[in-house]
Amino acid sequence: MSLSAVHGTLSSLRSCQTDIGTGMDIVSDVAMDLVETQGQDGEVNPGIKEMEAMILECAKLDREINYFVDIVQQVTAENTTQQPEAMFSLSAKVKEKFTEKINGLSDADLQNHQKVVAFKDIIKNSLNQANQESAENTEELDEDIAVTQSQVNFTCPLTQVEMVNPMKNKNCNHHYDEAAILGLIKAKHSQKKKCRCPVVGCGNTDVKQSDLIQDAMLRRKIQSQKRNGNRT
Repeated sequence: MSLSAVHGTLSSLRSCQTDIGTGMDIVSDVAMDLVETQGQDGEVNPGIKEMEAMILECAKLDREINYFVDIVQQVTAENTTQQPEAMFSLSAKVKEKFTEKINGLSDADLQNHQKVVAFKDIIKNSLNQANQESAENTEELDEDIAVTQSQVNFTCPLTQVEMVNPMKNKNCNHHYDEAAILGLIKAKHSQKKKCRCPVVGCGNTDVKQSDLIQDAMLRRKIQSQKRNGNRT
């Protein structure tokens, strides 16, 4: 095998990593669906644990590909000859270094993988929101009041229309449409000013982009309400 063929193989492995990342996103979506369908007793759906195990396996594979590619690039950079005997030597050296590297790794480090961290945050936020909604559903609310409150929750305080991509502020828990709040933050920063939360009466005077998280649960509710509205 020539060095050009080696580089082609490395390129294919990088493409595989993209597919792995897409698969991890799909697993996260499935886990959120499981959160939404869990029972009223608050017990966590065992399927969520299975999704977490799948995420960790994907993270492990992604990590191994990263180290393998790095080691191959390092070894081939040290020796550019393409003689057959030299290529066999490089192969053995790559295998030795890769085995040594993998043996020194800990599965605990996978918890710091970007996709794993995002998965845990999504599930945590979804479970908290689901539990909160379950508690709210136990209260007897007038139907008209419930509908009005729902509409308010779906309305962006900036655009005054139904949100498309709701973002939640971790500091004050208010929601805004993604495009609207990011545009406001950018405009204020260009004026060298802090961005105040647009919700009337809110004391948060410094809204930052890093404070915002996507609220997938609320987005699904909005989409569900649209579908139900179309049926009627």
